[in-house]
Amino acid sequence: MAERGPTIQIPRWIQLVGLPVLAVLAWAMAGSLGHVLFLFLTAAVIAFLLNTLVRDLERIRIPRGLGVAVVYLSFAAAIVVAFVALVTVVVAEVRSASDRVETYLTEQHGQSHRTDAERDIVRLQHWLDAHGLEGIKVREQGTDWLDSIEAKDVSKYTGKVVDFAQGAAISIVSLLFSLVLVIVISIYMLLDMPRLERAIDRRFPPHGGKPLTLRIEAALAGYVKGQLLLSTIIGGSAGAGMWALGATGLVPGADRYALLFGVWTGVIEVIPYIGPWLSAIPPAIYALVVHPVSFLWVAALFVFIYQIEGHVVVPNVMANALRLHPLLVIFGLLAGGEIYGLPGILLALPLMAAVRAIWEFLAERVSLEPWSGGRPVPVEVEVEAPVSPPDDPLKAESR
Repeated sequence: MAERGPTIQIPRWIQLVGLPVLAVLAWAMAGSLGHVLFLFLTAAVIAFLLNTLVRDLERIRIPRGLGVAVVYLSFAAAIVVAFVALVTVVVAEVRSASDRVETYLTEQHGQSHRTDAERDIVRLQHWLDAHGLEGIKVREQGTDWLDSIEAKDVSKYTGKVVDFAQGAAISIVSLLFSLVLVIVISIYMLLDMPRLERAIDRRFPPHGGKPLTLRIEAALAGYVKGQLLLSTIIGGSAGAGMWALGATGLVPGADRYALLFGVWTGVIEVIPYIGPWLSAIPPAIYALVVHPVSFLWVAALFVFIYQIEGHVVVPNVMANALRLHPLLVIFGLLAGGEIYGLPGILLALPLMAAVRAIWEFLAERVSLEPWSGGRPVPVEVEVEAPVSPPDDPLKAESR
């Protein structure tokens, strides 16, 4: 084990006054400069994540500037390809699903000239009557509701869904162009990373251990790997489960959209805590529209998946990535959401992983002056001479 080097001791008066004031100023700055801080922190996270690749290129004698260009061009190309493929799949699947819903509600079949929705209502009413639930009348109300829906209305609403999906895709493309500033800032950070490392090493020598920048890179890389593995496992499980429900006929047509549901679940899993609940909404809505009883199977599938996630996957995958107490994680997520909304929530966990690495680095080099057992503080006290009482005349005569 490397020998522990000299440490910097923070006096007690700074602990009492300086640190609380610094914390208040940091919170006020975060509230007033939230957008600027978000851009720079996002750029810093990207720079530290990509610095490992740039350093690997430097080892094979590629100049740092050229290495930064190669890494960013490769990174941008991968993101564009993945985004175009994802948008193409999502828009195509949404359009296909909306056509299926319209057919289910409006297209009539057979001699009875009934739609699939009307037939399902009749089957549900027969099932209720057969099980002693004649008092529940769903056939009349359901038939009246379906009769009130015209094909043009369904087309109008399904068309809105398709337009929303396409509009969301266009908005995301516009957002990618707005991230140019973040990319420029991160490029400057990558180019100046060696200078930053030398400055930190001069002030805080490594003491035989890893430098601060390497610790931050390792913490962020661990978080990203854990999150990718978590999204892949949960998204793949949701897609496979929906395919199985569709193939067995428990949720009609779900196997055709299993890829869409799996991709949605994997992407939305990035949002901590609320992501799992949001990911179950589209499959549940689809099941309700296609066949109301199918909703129970979809609900059971996602409850099972997230029970496995909470008790098996997350403890084993993310425990090594963050190494933080759950209360600290919750506080960080709430603080990120309060400062910058949903983007702040997404950035909270990688920032907390980086802060943990910085804390461990500084804990080896900075110490606090103890409050007990320290040197006594000299205090000047003015002592008055005691006043003697007057002599008693009787005692004086006896003497």
